[in-house]
Amino acid sequence: MLMAACSATQSDPDPVQRVISSMSDSFPLIAMPADADPESEDWKGIDLEPKAPVLPLYPAEEAKKFLLPPGYKIEPILTEPQIEQPGAIAFDGNGRMYVLELRTYMLTADSDGTLDPVSRISRWEDKDQDGVYETGTAFVDSLIFPRFVLPYGKDCVLTMESDADNIYKYTDTDGDGRADKKELFTTKYGRSGNVEHQQAFLYWGMDNWLYSTVNAFRVRESPGGVIREKTGYNRAQWGISHDDDGKLWFMGGASGVPSHFQFPIHYGNFEVEDQYAEGFRVPWGAAVKIADLQEGMDRVRHPDGSVNRVTGAAGNDIFRGDRLPEDLKGQLFYGEPVARIVRQINPVVEEGLTTLHNVYQDEKSEFLRSSDPLFRPVDMATAPDGTMYVVDMYHGIIQEGQWAQRGSYLRAKIEQYQLDKVVSLGRIWRITYDGMDRDKTRPNMLNETPAELVKHLEHPNGWWRDKAQQLLVLSRDQSVVPQLEKMARGSQNLLARFHALWSLEGLGALSADIVRELMQDASPRLRIQAMRAGETLYKKGDRSLEKDYQKMILDKHTDVVIQAMMSANLLELPGLESQIKTAMANNKAKGVQTIGDQILNPPVVRGFGVGSGQDLSETEIAMMEKGSEIFNELCTQCHGSDGTGTPMGQGMVMAPPLTGSSRVQSHPDYVIKVLLHGLTGAIEGKTYPGAIMVGMPEQTDEWIASIASFIRLNLTNEASLVTAEEVARVRSATAGQEGPYQYDALLASVPQVLIPQEGWKVTASHSASARIGGTASPKSAFNFEGWTTGEQQKEGMWFQVELPQATTLTEIHFTAPPIRRGWRPGSPPPIHTYPRAYEIQVSMDGKSWKQPVASGQCDEPDNIIAFQPVKARYLRITQTGSVEQEEEKAPWAMKELKLFGLAEPATM
Repeated sequence: MLMAACSATQSDPDPVQRVISSMSDSFPLIAMPADADPESEDWKGIDLEPKAPVLPLYPAEEAKKFLLPPGYKIEPILTEPQIEQPGAIAFDGNGRMYVLELRTYMLTADSDGTLDPVSRISRWEDKDQDGVYETGTAFVDSLIFPRFVLPYGKDCVLTMESDADNIYKYTDTDGDGRADKKELFTTKYGRSGNVEHQQAFLYWGMDNWLYSTVNAFRVRESPGGVIREKTGYNRAQWGISHDDDGKLWFMGGASGVPSHFQFPIHYGNFEVEDQYAEGFRVPWGAAVKIADLQEGMDRVRHPDGSVNRVTGAAGNDIFRGDRLPEDLKGQLFYGEPVARIVRQINPVVEEGLTTLHNVYQDEKSEFLRSSDPLFRPVDMATAPDGTMYVVDMYHGIIQEGQWAQRGSYLRAKIEQYQLDKVVSLGRIWRITYDGMDRDKTRPNMLNETPAELVKHLEHPNGWWRDKAQQLLVLSRDQSVVPQLEKMARGSQNLLARFHALWSLEGLGALSADIVRELMQDASPRLRIQAMRAGETLYKKGDRSLEKDYQKMILDKHTDVVIQAMMSANLLELPGLESQIKTAMANNKAKGVQTIGDQILNPPVVRGFGVGSGQDLSETEIAMMEKGSEIFNELCTQCHGSDGTGTPMGQGMVMAPPLTGSSRVQSHPDYVIKVLLHGLTGAIEGKTYPGAIMVGMPEQTDEWIASIASFIRLNLTNEASLVTAEEVARVRSATAGQEGPYQYDALLASVPQVLIPQEGWKVTASHSASARIGGTASPKSAFNFEGWTTGEQQKEGMWFQVELPQATTLTEIHFTAPPIRRGWRPGSPPPIHTYPRAYEIQVSMDGKSWKQPVASGQCDEPDNIIAFQPVKARYLRITQTGSVEQEEEKAPWAMKELKLFGLAEPATM
């Protein structure tokens, strides 16, 4: 039964008619802006005559507007009112479809309310097997423009919100179809800014790493927590897919074309010429006529009003299903929502390099076109039933409000056709082919044993293989290792061998013997997979594979040689330069020469992704180098050369992983106390063979600071440096500690970030959003959006947090971003928004306030205010200073606010 949160049919039975009713009966005459020059290129030739509005069609009517190659059909499987403004879809192991509903995207031409907390992730099932997803629930609701949805095991998804930094795991523990458990998965993952420019599409790759657009790193869950590695810049915005060989394909967004696809992104960036065939950037959409293009008339094809050059790309899929014609397998499909097309791309590989060809370019056509101006293809996916699904936001505006401002060409077109009225709709379509029925087998993988999952690795539909591998890895069940080893070595199904190999890698059960054996396999594709998987072992310290990698550089197959060069470069194998030169001398293929030359002479690569690291002074660099020496001399024996723990077999490691450790990256007191006094016993319920970490109080404060800083800024960690002064403070405060800490006692003594919960009440004397289109809520202080008073700061202004229960508080951190008044030399100095003076008070009831626990002045954007631990339910920051006259427009602002507190002692 449809739950209340999804029962749109009761309150809005006919959303199409609602949209039509909202439109004006009188056709608007679009006035040219008063300061516009009618002879300028921006306005010359523009039709501003009154027009009838673009009216939404019912799904059955929209279906008639599609143009497909002969034999193909398209049908709706889920539409409004059940869903609104879908942006992406994903399936769990039982074939249930999760829909990312971006319910606040462009509800007005000014993008009002974009960050209102009303978006959701819904889950849908086709229980009667008629091909329509009729049964659904709001799995997670009240979200702020969520960035992605990734099913992650049984009744669980990963997602995050816009302007936020944390990914959360949401789980339905009671089986009612709604997530009732929220857990932090990883942090330091997001950014602020326009919602079209933030990270998106968390995606599980065949190599068991999680990738996203924009971010120049990848993450994965390990027994010790979520770890992270740098990658190249993917220059993508909305869409990730992978092919049968596990290579990721990223979509570029504003470029209108795929952005990264030559080689796996973790090898970095390589510049390849002529990646797109001649004419690739020319789309061939149907005649839409309204010419609603942000770039203006230069992008209009006359006389039909369609787009003459790609201007957007969204969603993609390397089709890997088994219920569409064979010649579609391995082809790339993606949406161009401005051109109203879905494009089919044939990747042609010659001499190790890939060139993309539009399959229908010679016919001046596309795989899927629509003459309905509201068709907005934003995602596509190979489905469990072997067909392809297309996500259609079915929306009036497909360009964020910053590019549709008043006075712009696009704004004129939006108003002329009343496109801003077409909101809150959305359809998901299935593409089928005559004579090929969809697979009606209902997946049941979430209820199968690991041994039963293994057989799905041989399935002809890539979706089944991917999902079975993911669930095997998440199970951490070692009992299937013999089955997987047998399949990897001897299956007649090459693709099953790929997945078995990576399942072993994900389970921590991959052996050097299997890698070495598969490096010599007759299939060059399997030799490549073996090299990629073997990188995990080499990075963990197994140098026995060194000569095997070096031997592969002499392989007769060009693709294998290129892979061997990239692996050798990534692993920094000894003699790398001479090996690359040998490869280039032996193989004159363009790909070998291109990649070899760029390994020897790395190009300067720039992108809009975010990597790790920070600018360090010479003194800090010297401290880090000292820390590296200490780590390699003392720590690697137990923690492993890469910090993931020295392998002990059966998935066990000798000591807790330091790589990507939330504990290591938390408050610096944690690492300092462990280094000074040691740690023993179970950590979060898990014991290790190396059961004790011996303290080193005899070392100097500088020595402790060096190794602590190295660990916190390396091994995929991104945290702050530790100073000798901090070590001295902790040393003094813990002088009475006898012997090593027990984990629970240690954790209770170290300040922890308090993750904002729904029960927190955040208020302020004055409040405005720090971002255009924001929510104007004081809660925004805790994310990247930010909070501001909205007016000049003055004495008496306050900001308050009420917690659900009394908590021991210790400090707060926040950033007060300056307001820039120009970027050129000679521009006025920025306006500083930090409070000129402050005091912090606490209370148990919100009425009786104690004397200030901290007070002082701020003089820089980044602020850390620590105070003696105090138990309270309320914390209030009051502005006690005044603004200098020349800064009379300076508001008080905060973002990335964090409260720190101590864990309450466990009770029996």
